[in-house]
Amino acid sequence: MASWMRPRVGVHARAAEQRTRLGWKGWEPPLNDVVGQAEVVRQAEVSAGMEASEARADGGRRQAKHFSRRSRSSGRTLGQRSVCWDVAEYLSEMYRQTLVTLAVLLYSSFLVNGGKVLVFPVDGSHWVNMKVIIEELHARGHEVTVLRPSDSWYIKPDSPHYKAITLNSPSGFDSKGFGSFVTRTLNMQRQGASIWTRISLELDMLNNFNEMNKLVLQMVEQMFEDSKLMQSLHEAKYDLVLTDPAIGGGVLLGHRLGLPLVFNVRWTIQGEGHQAITPSPLSYVPIPGSELTDKMTFTQRIKNILYYIFTCLQIWYITEPNYKPFVHRHFGSNIHYMELFQAADIWLMRNDFTLEFPRPTMPNIVYMSGFQCKPSNPLPKDLEDFVESSGKHGVIVMTLGTLVEKLPDDITEDIAAAFAELPQKVIWRHKGQRPSNLGNNTLVLDWLPQNNLLGHPKTRLFVAHGGTNGIQEAIYHGVPLVGLPLMFDQHDNFFRMQARGVAKVLDFGTLNKDTFLEGLKEVLYTPSYKENMKKLSKLHRDQPMKPLDRAVFWIEFVMRHKGAAHLKTDSYKMSFIKYYSIDVAAFLFTTILLVFIVCFSAVKFLCGQICDRSKVKQE
Repeated sequence: MASWMRPRVGVHARAAEQRTRLGWKGWEPPLNDVVGQAEVVRQAEVSAGMEASEARADGGRRQAKHFSRRSRSSGRTLGQRSVCWDVAEYLSEMYRQTLVTLAVLLYSSFLVNGGKVLVFPVDGSHWVNMKVIIEELHARGHEVTVLRPSDSWYIKPDSPHYKAITLNSPSGFDSKGFGSFVTRTLNMQRQGASIWTRISLELDMLNNFNEMNKLVLQMVEQMFEDSKLMQSLHEAKYDLVLTDPAIGGGVLLGHRLGLPLVFNVRWTIQGEGHQAITPSPLSYVPIPGSELTDKMTFTQRIKNILYYIFTCLQIWYITEPNYKPFVHRHFGSNIHYMELFQAADIWLMRNDFTLEFPRPTMPNIVYMSGFQCKPSNPLPKDLEDFVESSGKHGVIVMTLGTLVEKLPDDITEDIAAAFAELPQKVIWRHKGQRPSNLGNNTLVLDWLPQNNLLGHPKTRLFVAHGGTNGIQEAIYHGVPLVGLPLMFDQHDNFFRMQARGVAKVLDFGTLNKDTFLEGLKEVLYTPSYKENMKKLSKLHRDQPMKPLDRAVFWIEFVMRHKGAAHLKTDSYKMSFIKYYSIDVAAFLFTTILLVFIVCFSAVKFLCGQICDRSKVKQE
């Protein structure tokens, strides 16, 4: 029988055979991954096409020999010989069409079985992360619904990737409010680095965060009172709630609907995500904001404990007056917000141990640091020409994120003057007034393609504010950093980068032309910064599967199994006394104390008896 007429093995087995032949040992796509299925089918088709071609050539040679022998004996015609070729072409085409049909059926069946996800996001840069996951869920056939407030800043009401429900209440995440907050924070930092400045910054940030939580709780209250909206959410039969727990609205909604909870998390009301769910020994787990590493001296451990106490007071300041009455009103007086919060099924952490110091973790924590990172695309021609004109010196990229659109004039003048003294070309995102001393080597833009520039081989340095997205993109592309942190997690992120030897951190309070220029030159001309960042990039990329694929797998896992109860510990259900076994310690201490007292009393009694007998004998 000719090779093209032999029975074929399954599509996935054929693709696996072809991958082995081609030496492909990469990650195998899961069967429920539409992109992976398409790739498997595509490679199976390539394999089938190659084998069909080989079969036709092989069949042709054997048929030619056979025809030659038979033509000498019986005089077969040329038309009869071409029939075999027609049959081969026909069967090969049938096999190809079968594979294509199978691919369509696989994709269609996945669309039919796709899940329904309700998303309660946090606006601002947090939405940038959430949007990446939403788009991937949509690409895999899931139906996504996003709840957005009336004053939404980043979240658009219309999108091909999700259905938006706009609520008739604000959330407090608006550009004007954040703009004024950034200005106040910058002005405080310019007063100089002192303990009072630090306390003022922390209190101002805490008050703003408290107000945002109040507004979100008012929004959720209105949702719960809207019977039509809640009925529609119940009837939609969502599979889970995907939320960012930096604000607790999604936690409350998920429990009200009785749905599994998946967190897209880095920061929470309780601080950094790990602090809320994992054991965090203060002897080697630094509290965010303390600017400590996992290797602490005695005095540093004292500092770490003081920061822990301050963090607990912050949590109490926000949860007690806001979340406690809300939870008691809607879920019962014996329920606490922390119980609802810690009961989430999966925690998708937006960091990993290339950024975080080593620490304990939990079975339901999934690390997806850099899931939004991707290879760079070609730059627009005018920007590419500017980058290429830098020659051997390369390019510096500077952006301070969307919150800091402009800086005080004296700072921009100092930054521009420092850039003008460098041989590198500079691409600077700045929306304020153009500095008068801007050098010919500096291109100022209202917006820049950050990922594509960081991935360009001529990029030598990234000047950034320290947001998680920018830090992770710099790690992904292996670009060293100069940091100008301003607020939130930015100081903490850059402290970790500086501890790894890949960044130089500067203070806005002492920033001038000389300090800025010195920091730039140190990172540009000290090889260890670049070398350390390349090592960190290799560590980050060396994973068995892509972070985004891992995140979506666990979201689909929760859909399939209606939660992940087997991965959750009971620690969140325990009181402080039970969690730290204080009751057991008290019992053991009391028992030992009683045994000691009994033994001591017995010995004392026996000694007394012996002494009394001795006296009697002596008398």
